[in-house]
Amino acid sequence: MAEASGKILVDPEIGEVTFRKSLRSRSISIRVHPVKGVSVSVPYIVPYAAARLFFEARREWILETMARQKERLKDVRPAAPGEIEALRRQAKAELPPRLAGLAARYGFTYNKVTIKHNASNWGSCSSKGNINLNLNIVRLPKVLQDYILLHELCHLRHQDHGHAFHLLLEHVLTDNLMRLLDSAPTSAAVEPPSDLPLVKDLARKAAASKARYPLDYTMTRAIKQYRVI
Repeated sequence: MAEASGKILVDPEIGEVTFRKSLRSRSISIRVHPVKGVSVSVPYIVPYAAARLFFEARREWILETMARQKERLKDVRPAAPGEIEALRRQAKAELPPRLAGLAARYGFTYNKVTIKHNASNWGSCSSKGNINLNLNIVRLPKVLQDYILLHELCHLRHQDHGHAFHLLLEHVLTDNLMRLLDSAPTSAAVEPPSDLPLVKDLARKAAASKARYPLDYTMTRAIKQYRVI
C-alpha cells in the first residue's frame, strides 16, 4: 500500500498487522484490539523496517494479549433484542449532561459528544476535541462513569498518556472523589447513594496503592470487572 495509507503485514500467527505513520507519535507503539486487530503507530521519521523489528521483538506480548482478550470476550453475553437501543437512549439522555457538568466544573471545552456502541474501548477523544462515549458506560456505577468521562476530558489537553496527562487526571479524580465522599448524608434518615460503598472502597484502595498514579490504577482495575455487551 502507499506510504500515506500505511503498510499491512500478514503474519501467519497474528493475522493482518497495520503499520501506520503518525505525526503525533513520538515513539513506536503497538495496539491490540479484539475487533480491529493489531496496529503499529510509527513516527514519520522512523523507517518501517525499524517498526517491523520492534513488532517482532514484541511478538510474544502481542500473542499473550490476544489470548487474554479472546478469553475475556468468550464470557460476554450477547445483547437481548432491543437492549442495545434501550441503552443507547439512556446513554444519550444521561451522558452528555453529565459530561457537560464535569467539563464546566474543571474548565474543559470540547467540540461535540457522540454515543457509540464499541466492542472494547469505553471512550475516546479526537485531536479536534470530539469525544466518543460507549453506551455501555451507563451500566457502570456513577463513580466509574465519572472516571471514564474525566479521562476523556483530560485528553483534550494531553492526547497521549504521558506524565502531564496523568498528573491532570489524578488531580480531577481526587477532587471528584472527595466531592462524592462529602456528599454522603450525615443523617441515618437519609438514604445514602447506591454506590457510596464503592466510592469509599476505591478511595481506600487508592490511598494504600503504591502505583505511580493510584486513582487511575485503582479505577482501571475496577472497570475491568465489567464487560461491554
